[in-house]
Amino acid sequence: MATTTATQTTLKGRTAEAKLALQPSSAEQQYPDIQTIRDAIPAHCFKASTARSLGYLVRDVAMIGVIGWAGLTYIPTIENTLWRTAAWIVYGYVQGLVCTGLWILAHECGHGGFSAHQRFNDVVGWAAHSALLVPYFSWKFSHHRHHRFTGHMEKDMAFVPQTKADRFTPRLANLYMDPEMFEDTPIVQLVKLLSHQLAGWQMYLLFNVSAGPKSKQRESAGWLRVSHFEPTSSVFRPSEAIYIALSDLGLAITAYGLYLAANIIGWQTLFLLYGVPYFWVHHWLVAITYLHHTHPDVPHFDAENWTFVKGALATVDRDFGFVGRHLFHGIIDTHVVHHLFPRIPFYRAEEATEALKPLLGSLYHRESGSFIGSLWSTFGTCKYVEADPAVPGELKWATKST
Repeated sequence: MATTTATQTTLKGRTAEAKLALQPSSAEQQYPDIQTIRDAIPAHCFKASTARSLGYLVRDVAMIGVIGWAGLTYIPTIENTLWRTAAWIVYGYVQGLVCTGLWILAHECGHGGFSAHQRFNDVVGWAAHSALLVPYFSWKFSHHRHHRFTGHMEKDMAFVPQTKADRFTPRLANLYMDPEMFEDTPIVQLVKLLSHQLAGWQMYLLFNVSAGPKSKQRESAGWLRVSHFEPTSSVFRPSEAIYIALSDLGLAITAYGLYLAANIIGWQTLFLLYGVPYFWVHHWLVAITYLHHTHPDVPHFDAENWTFVKGALATVDRDFGFVGRHLFHGIIDTHVVHHLFPRIPFYRAEEATEALKPLLGSLYHRESGSFIGSLWSTFGTCKYVEADPAVPGELKWATKST
């Protein structure tokens, strides 16, 4: 029976490839329709196992608890200041990796890939994200719209690039000077990249930074009305207001718990125990999302020529080794298939990706090499997009200023 199923899947993939091969070649690549893509993936890849997902959740929570207990119990007893400082640095980094895994499991809940029961998904996701000071439902709604309009220059919710006109418009961020005067200087790029990594997540939540100009759900009264924390924010529909309030409730509960903890262990220890991993977590989330959607070979599309499939395939899979596969639950390695079908559980995404590669051919993007090296080089080269004269409606990253 397994052999028959595999044969059928292979035949479907070959049929889809044949359909693409018959289409005329041109500078504009030919995209398969979403049903053809879905048919190439084994049916069981779309089925979530609640028990298996819970197993990963228990594992991650246990690891966070053990690492936190060890840090609180043993690091303060180290007498040498240098070694104690080094121990806290290592603790923050390692705990940040594991907490990022928990963040990603809550992300699975938001997409419905954690289990087949959406209410259960929302309870788990709300609890996990709230513990990490993430507004679960607020993020869930805006993130769904990012998936719905990925690569859309007007409606995408995350990392919509500047156009050439935007790029050279005088702005306070560039002190109203030509941005190319100083930004290629390594120290300037480093400061900008550190700001991007340390404050990017908070700026997105507070001010909807990097979202498209038509991504809002209603007109706002001003730039303060785009917060992910306000139930009446223009980022959300009126029917979503109650869920934004529930997100705020989760944050308030966690904040109160942190206040009580600080009264017991002190604010400095609490910052080392919770605050440093918090910044590591959101450094990883900003870097991961940025590199998934920013690459010299990955286009964006204007409103008239955008389609869901084009946008979903305008993403990049990257190799992050052991950490990516086992702590980050494959979110870096299998993001293309995740954008096509976000309900596919992360533990089936690798199989689904392998099934899609023959069909997608050059439409599938993957990059190996240093993740942090890619972050540095991409941040330094991908500055703005401009119209691709060979492909109407497609915008590509400019290679240099003209």
